[in-house]
Amino acid sequence: MIRIGIIDDNPTLLRNLRQNLSIFEEVEVVFSANSGLDAVSKMNNTPAEVLLMDIEMPVMDGIEATQKIKEEHLEVKIMMLTVMDREDKIFEAIKAGASGYLMKDERPSKIIAAIEEMMEGGAPMSPTVALKTLQILRKQEIAGKEIESTQSPEDFNLTKREIEILEKVADGLTYNQIAEELFISAKTARKHIENIYQKLHVHSKLEAVSLARRNRWV
Repeated sequence: MIRIGIIDDNPTLLRNLRQNLSIFEEVEVVFSANSGLDAVSKMNNTPAEVLLMDIEMPVMDGIEATQKIKEEHLEVKIMMLTVMDREDKIFEAIKAGASGYLMKDERPSKIIAAIEEMMEGGAPMSPTVALKTLQILRKQEIAGKEIESTQSPEDFNLTKREIEILEKVADGLTYNQIAEELFISAKTARKHIENIYQKLHVHSKLEAVSLARRNRWV
């Protein structure tokens, strides 16, 4: 059973989402919070494996909360669950460490499937968000071509194994698929990826792969 936390400043939406997800035996809602600051506090007291995070909230928004929580809990998976599909918000959320991005009108079964996908190392997104993410990547790739990079894996102290795993991540493989191909456990694959994030100073697969491609490592 996957332990999840739900963060939203709308009490009605918060209550309805909690009720809708409670019928699925795959997850257990261990806490709900009405602001980013509340979420940061509750994660320290009642850690969850997955967070469903709204963006626009008082006191502390979801993007700032995502960044703060990822700094303290690198292993947690955070999925933005919001009505906002603006490119700037998508980019900021991914940069802060979000692993997925769904719109609030998704069916509960789709949310559950997305949670399971994140736990397998995936990055689930609503179709409109996925399209805008591709547009962001294209813009970054074009901008990157204008600047010749001299950074190498050695500049970040990446090991040969970490580069190998980064290549698999760039190919879109999940933790389990990487583990199978490299004859290691999924837990070991996950740990390698966490080490890669720390060395590259990034918070998501998208950022890691973007940096690797920009420097022509993969």
